[in-house]
Amino acid sequence: MGIKIGMEPVHPGGFIKRSILPDNLSVTDAAKVLGVGQPALSSLLNEKSSLSSEMALRIEKAFDVKMDTLLKMQARYDAYQMRQREHEINVMPY
Repeated sequence: MGIKIGMEPVHPGGFIKRSILPDNLSVTDAAKVLGVGQPALSSLLNEKSSLSSEMALRIEKAFDVKMDTLLKMQARYDAYQMRQREHEINVMPY
């Protein structure tokens, strides 16, 4: 999955919500399938929390989407978000 320079990466939670979970599967039922709490899954799908490696593995096992792909999406998203705040971090070179 390539991204264009300057393009904002998508949050993996939104990607999972739109592209991985079947439309007819509620968040509550998806949480049961994954063996996690509904609030935790909802927070991820609504882009309020980051994707953990454990959640990525659970999604891989349940929905056949590679954990590595999802974690790379999270890493790209995190790096992009940090670059947007780069000016807030003042560290002098050593």
